[in-house]
Amino acid sequence: MGLPELTPAERSAAASAALAARRRRAEIKAALASGELDLPAALDLAGHDQALAKMRVVDLLGAMPRIGPVRASEIMERNNVAATRRIRGLGERQRSALLAEFDK
Repeated sequence: MGLPELTPAERSAAASAALAARRRRAEIKAALASGELDLPAALDLAGHDQALAKMRVVDLLGAMPRIGPVRASEIMERNNVAATRRIRGLGERQRSALLAEFDK
């Protein structure tokens, strides 16, 4: 089964929606990096923000101050979160473990 044929208007709408989602995720990363937003607030926000819900957890952690890609991967491994997991797919135990990790 191939991809559906889209009209130019549908393709343009999809491209605009994708751009808006990328911009929203970039805003969230910038807010995390600057300290305006913390992890619990970001996870709560993902409950009703589709762009954020589709963001990978490793990218969210990596956007936080003093956490790079290596430390983010270590945190995820320590809390049994798959490297490809998206925020929407976090289980309650995984979410609690990540919050406890930064509550120290």
